Amino acid sequence: MSFRARIAVGSAAAVALSVVAASVAVYLIAREQLRAPVDEALEARAAQIAGQRLGVIPGQGGEDYLAVLPEFGEARGYVQLVRTNGDVLVPPRQSIELPVDQHALDVAGHGGTAFWDDVTVDDTHLRVFTFAYAPGAAIQVARPLTEVEQSLNRIGLFLILVALGGIAGAAVLGLVVARAALGPVRRLTSTVERVSETQDLSERIDVEGKDELSRLARSFNTMLGALEESTRAQRQLVADASHELRTPLTSVRTNIEVLAGDRTLPPEERRRLLSDVVEQLGEMTTLISELIELARAEQQWVEPEDVRLDLLVAEVVERARRNRPEVTYAVELEPTTVQGVPATIERAVGNLLDNAAKWSPSGGVVEVELRGGVLVVRDHGPGISDEDLPYVFDRFYRAREARGMPGSGLGLAIVRQVAESHGGEVVAEQAEGGGTRMVLRLGVGQPVVAGAAS
Repeated sequence: MSFRARIAVGSAAAVALSVVAASVAVYLIAREQLRAPVDEALEARAAQIAGQRLGVIPGQGGEDYLAVLPEFGEARGYVQLVRTNGDVLVPPRQSIELPVDQHALDVAGHGGTAFWDDVTVDDTHLRVFTFAYAPGAAIQVARPLTEVEQSLNRIGLFLILVALGGIAGAAVLGLVVARAALGPVRRLTSTVERVSETQDLSERIDVEGKDELSRLARSFNTMLGALEESTRAQRQLVADASHELRTPLTSVRTNIEVLAGDRTLPPEERRRLLSDVVEQLGEMTTLISELIELARAEQQWVEPEDVRLDLLVAEVVERARRNRPEVTYAVELEPTTVQGVPATIERAVGNLLDNAAKWSPSGGVVEVELRGGVLVVRDHGPGISDEDLPYVFDRFYRAREARGMPGSGLGLAIVRQVAESHGGEVVAEQAEGGGTRMVLRLGVGQPVVAGAAS
């Protein structure tokens, strides 16, 4: 059964239960309202008889009859007197006797509480009221419920027809409502199927309203947008990586072909070619490693943990001092704790320091400051030109001055990726007095007790 059919059936069942419950309640209320006048008439008749002095009329066949005055305008009804021994007296023209049970005999013998009862005599449904009349006698008055039952039968028939019509109408309206309500789901399904068939992530769903289904459609559009952007970034990464790898691969291939050729090379030239091959292979290894790092960071999600950022930066600085002894590092670190992934933060800080050292002259100073949860790395190199400043964090982007220097153009792109994955940002600025300031903010951390440590 389809989801739409289940909704229609469910709504029809709910309406059916409501209609049936309402019909039963209406029937019971109508029953009480129609029987109430009968009970009131019987009570009035009983009060009238109780005020009369009843006598006994002897019959021609030796039987006795009850002498009771008829009520003016009385509908067909029945009266009888019941003695404690079970004898019954009825009026002369009354054709039936009402059944007598032990309860009626108790009322006759002990003057018990009056009571109501429903009996059937000669296929006629009667309403009977029994009350004590005199010591040793009780009176029973009754009226037929034929008219009441006929009215109730008509009401019941009408209620059944109304209930059936309501159920049928609920089923039809349920289908219409289900179709209208599931319209966004149907459009969502169609879009998903088209995306699956065409692989076109630019598809979107037209969204109207602010209900739950509209929110679902908006979320799906957001997901498609994210997938489209991710696919575009992946394609761009592959294209850029192919372009960046093509030049060193061509150079390596040319050098290897020269080394493997028949021509005898001077030892100095052979050493130079081998050195070029090793250097180019190293550049490709670095490039591939950073590409893997970027792809891994985009695809994996690691549970963040508390990280002492000041201690992590201090470790990275010590490693940079060993690798770059020609550069001096001036460090001022404030104790700071952030929530994040230590390995990726360490890689970002290391890339910032490597970039600063690369542009620093021999004997130059790289200033590293961590204050208020913000890390600032400043070099005293030539700085970044205005035309290059907006692109320094783009993948594979290298300024004209950097194209003759080692590097892949991915180091600062990794820094930006780490910053954004931690809810922060990284900014490159031209420093006052020359050089470049790199400002790294991690948005998911809070500095701990303030205090400078060098």
